[in-house]
Amino acid sequence: MKYALDFTWLWGSLGALASGAAMTLLLIACTTVFGLTISILGAAARRGRYPWLRKLVGVYVEVIRNTPFLVQLFFIFFGLPSIGVRLDPMVAAILAMTLNMAAYTIEVVGAGLDAVPKGQREAATALGMRPRLAFLKVVLPQALAIIYPALTSQIIIMMLESAVVSQISVRELAQEADLLQARTFRSFETYLVVTLIYLALSAAVRRGMILFGQRMLGAGVK
Repeated sequence: MKYALDFTWLWGSLGALASGAAMTLLLIACTTVFGLTISILGAAARRGRYPWLRKLVGVYVEVIRNTPFLVQLFFIFFGLPSIGVRLDPMVAAILAMTLNMAAYTIEVVGAGLDAVPKGQREAATALGMRPRLAFLKVVLPQALAIIYPALTSQIIIMMLESAVVSQISVRELAQEADLLQARTFRSFETYLVVTLIYLALSAAVRRGMILFGQRMLGAGVK
């Protein structure tokens, strides 16, 4: 039995697909900003002077990295209401994605910090910079330039994993695809188109990260 491809439904569904793609980009943009902030703070804390803080960050990293993202998402969205904490699906999705990405990028940022020669910080403080300012102005930019390719890859991986948040009815690309195939009964064509959209989004995000890195840090992925 031959299967006849039919893409006639596509033209009427471009708006829904575009809306889903835009939501996916919004999710990863928020996750990148919040996740990178937590990563920098967490990586600095793991190299700080307080043992209890180092252990706390270490436990957080181990817990998140050794449990499924779907379970983390369900815990935040379905579990927290049991103790009176109810979150909007979008907020829950961003929180789960941020916590997940940060657990991985803490190690990435930490590797970058370790790769910066200690003499850089010492030279900055010798010139009169406070330790915190030396970290922000001298050490951190060099560390980010070193780990920028790995950071870019992690952001793209997290963008692709954002498809999981469709399970709590966030109207991102994967959720729009589910709704479309349920309405059109054209599963093959729907997921083929969505696969191509994800490929295009990944290429666009990677290219955007390259341009941003080259302009701001002198770094990028070739």
